[in-house]
Amino acid sequence: MGMTLPQTILIRVTGQDRPGITTELLSLLSSLGAELQDIEQVVVQRQLTLGLATSAPTGRDLVKEVLLFGWERDLEIDFEIIDPTPSQHVKRHVVTALASDLSPKALALTSGAITKSGGNIDRIHRLSRFPVWSYEFLVEGANSEELRASLMDVAAREAIDIAVQPHDLSRRSSRLVVLDVDSTLIRNEVIDLLADEAGHSESVRQLTELAMKGELDYSEALKQRVKLLAGSKVEIVEKAISRMVLTAGARTFIRTLKRLGYRVAIISGGFTHFTDVLSEDLDLDHAYANKLEVLDGFITGRIEGDIVDAEAKARLLEVIARQEGIPLEQTVAIGDGANDLPMLQKAGLGIAFNAKPVLVGAADTSLNVPYLDAILFMLGVSREEIEAADASDLDTQGSTP
Repeated sequence: MGMTLPQTILIRVTGQDRPGITTELLSLLSSLGAELQDIEQVVVQRQLTLGLATSAPTGRDLVKEVLLFGWERDLEIDFEIIDPTPSQHVKRHVVTALASDLSPKALALTSGAITKSGGNIDRIHRLSRFPVWSYEFLVEGANSEELRASLMDVAAREAIDIAVQPHDLSRRSSRLVVLDVDSTLIRNEVIDLLADEAGHSESVRQLTELAMKGELDYSEALKQRVKLLAGSKVEIVEKAISRMVLTAGARTFIRTLKRLGYRVAIISGGFTHFTDVLSEDLDLDHAYANKLEVLDGFITGRIEGDIVDAEAKARLLEVIARQEGIPLEQTVAIGDGANDLPMLQKAGLGIAFNAKPVLVGAADTSLNVPYLDAILFMLGVSREEIEAADASDLDTQGSTP
């Protein structure tokens, strides 16, 4: 007579959450001699959904005992006999959707695009409600190119941001973040601030716009703009620095990255006068920019040394990564203009932040909300985790004598 193998039963528990339910149910299963094969739990608005895959030992009425457990605690219980064969490994992706207002329609179109590309949603998790709404979808089985194409179409039609990344160790292993400065870390373009102080704002602004769109060679545009500053007193630099405005969420973004052990760098096509101030203020690890030549208290209209152009930015990313002993695939680069393109392509993850079309089309993903800390959600960090860390710091500071 052959031995009867125990059945595998999926137990689903739903109802009002309270402390101890999971512990008590697991203790009951243990007392019945059941073996736990899988478990998932989620609480949404204090409502519990708990799923357990367990063996049903012969000679013991597991179903009866678990139903009694649920009745005594006012919980809904149902059962399903399932195939115990482990599922084969399939490619997984993480899809992050962000917007100031993520409507049910937008989420329906997002999930529909996932299905269209051959994917199945394994899990959905809300990352934030402030300053933007964001949700993370764990997707399995989708074709990468079809998934990205379908979701980019939804993003364009619904005016939301959607990022698609592999669900593997690379997403969790990023250890270096490099940012552009002008219109990325700060809301200003520093050359425009200087030009305004020097009385050449309109001429410089036009050259800046052409350079950022990729319609004018960046190095040549920079030389022309700096030349217009010739003869200006160096005091205009301090006045321009005082007018710098950090992008919303910049401090939270960098503070959180540092807590997580990231190295943070800035590579700017602007000037060291500005990046030195930002580096000290934000406790950055590396800062590179052009050096504005000053003689006898006056700006000469020239740049000292090599220009930090698009290719230099990519090269400096490699230099920083090598100095820190971090592989390029574990780096993140963030920028907004055409001169950031080689840097974003060189990094493991390139993010176009409120960027020009030439960059959006080539970057790994893009973000079009005006909050720099929203990038944290693309890295899988939730708003609750950010706020908890900030609160912990405040508690620590408050307890320090």
